[in-house]
Amino acid sequence: MIAHTPAPPYYAVIFSSLRTEADPGYTAAAERMLELAREQPGFLGVESARGADGLGITVSYWASEAAILAWKEHAEHREIRAQGRSTWYAAFHTRVCKVERAYSFGRTSTLN
Repeated sequence: MIAHTPAPPYYAVIFSSLRTEADPGYTAAAERMLELAREQPGFLGVESARGADGLGITVSYWASEAAILAWKEHAEHREIRAQGRSTWYAAFHTRVCKVERAYSFGRTSTLN
């Protein structure tokens, strides 16, 4: 689904990752992180995709840099990130961007 975001400015965190073959608990952890992120003040939405080759990109949207930092420092999120480094990811890269302009097109039924 395409995230419904407010008018800019706001922030995007782009998390690009390459998965390992190991998958113990990954799906449950990913679902929990999404559930927990949605509860955080300043969370605006998320979009995510993963290819058959293991390359994934998740973009989360936030109202402020302070909201991003609070999410980064959340205790449960820190624990899952550590497990990601040790088990689930061969590599990842995180980028934080300020969205200054946004454009869209879509039939009403395709935008969320």
